[in-house]
Amino acid sequence: MAMNEMAAMLGAAPLASDEKWMRHALALARQAEAADEVPVGAVLVKDDLVIGEGRNRPITAHDPTAHAEIVALRDAGQRLENYRLVDATLYVTLEPCAMCAGAIIHARVARVVFGAFDPKGGAAGSVFEILGTDCLNHQVALTGGVLAEECGNLLSEFFRARRKRKNS
Repeated sequence: MAMNEMAAMLGAAPLASDEKWMRHALALARQAEAADEVPVGAVLVKDDLVIGEGRNRPITAHDPTAHAEIVALRDAGQRLENYRLVDATLYVTLEPCAMCAGAIIHARVARVVFGAFDPKGGAAGSVFEILGTDCLNHQVALTGGVLAEECGNLLSEFFRARRKRKNS
């Protein structure tokens, strides 16, 4: 399925503030890249305020669950002293994986906005339909493809440079 078809399938149109918050997530992704982590960033927003943020950290934290989304959810939970993040929107530069999708649902995040689609492991329609299913006890509104080219290029360039270093 073409990326524009997938974006149309998600249904929710981007809001005016989506690009602003995705740029914030991109800044966090660049921090991950500087730490030689896969450049993915996430920011959790409620009432137009940051309640949590994260960047990929599995390598530096020695933690396979330290994806940007999980780090942002944990940060928000600590700040709000609540594991339920009702009425919050999560902005993430890459379509969430199955693990992150489960945590997003458990936290009751209202909406997820992501940049690049993940044709190898995305759980918002690319590979799995976890975030978009009505089979679970919580549904998440989805908007995909916000600043997709910029988010995708950041990832592509990272992996291109990593392969080049490995081969030299």
